[in-house]
Amino acid sequence: MPPIDALTKHFVQTYPHDFLRFTFQRDDIQLVKTLPTEQTTFETRHLDTLLQVRIDGQLALVHYEFQTTDSTPPMPQRMADYIGRLIGQYGLPVYAHVIYLRPDAGKNDPGGYFQEYPAYPIGIHYAVLRLADLPGETVRDGRLFGLMPVATLMQPPPDTSRDQWLAECMAMTRELPLDPQAKANMVLGLAFYSSLTYDKQHVSTLLTQERLMDILKESEFARDFCDMLRKEVEDEIRGQGIEQGIEQ
Repeated sequence: MPPIDALTKHFVQTYPHDFLRFTFQRDDIQLVKTLPTEQTTFETRHLDTLLQVRIDGQLALVHYEFQTTDSTPPMPQRMADYIGRLIGQYGLPVYAHVIYLRPDAGKNDPGGYFQEYPAYPIGIHYAVLRLADLPGETVRDGRLFGLMPVATLMQPPPDTSRDQWLAECMAMTRELPLDPQAKANMVLGLAFYSSLTYDKQHVSTLLTQERLMDILKESEFARDFCDMLRKEVEDEIRGQGIEQGIEQ
């Protein structure tokens, strides 16, 4: 499983109530259980995260799909596939969400799959959440610890620059009342997601300044994350070598 998939799955499953409060803007939704994310028919497809909850006394499914870029096939087609399979498998209402991490992703996502042929209309809706459009202070002020790793991808509070917001999120993460392993995973998530939109060297420098590097070493995901970064660097160096060879 790629590091980003493992991280998003970890944070939603570890802090489900924070994600439910964030997406539904209410705190009375009861988590029943976390469900398997494999969908098997002729082929196996993997959802990012699937929760069974109780909303207004009724069992329902909450599906979270995280995206860094626009997808192929298009997201409406993918979500229609996912939602249709969930309805067929569980027979429960589905509250589906697509959360776009990068600011340039999801701008044209209509939030549904629509077929408007006369007498054969189809409408499958899902919520589109582009973090770049949402205020980051909702995470800070609501103490939604589970979303702290992605808070830097959201809008900074008024009169706060992006770099100041990144440093503030790191300082808040350092002070979270969590056990060492949970805090280490939180720091890793913050470092990983921040690197999607911030300069990686700047993120690394701030991690050192905020005394988070020693905490990071305790993370169960740190090895996978470091392997991924190492591969990115190797691929970049290899690509530069090929370009230089072509020029020569």
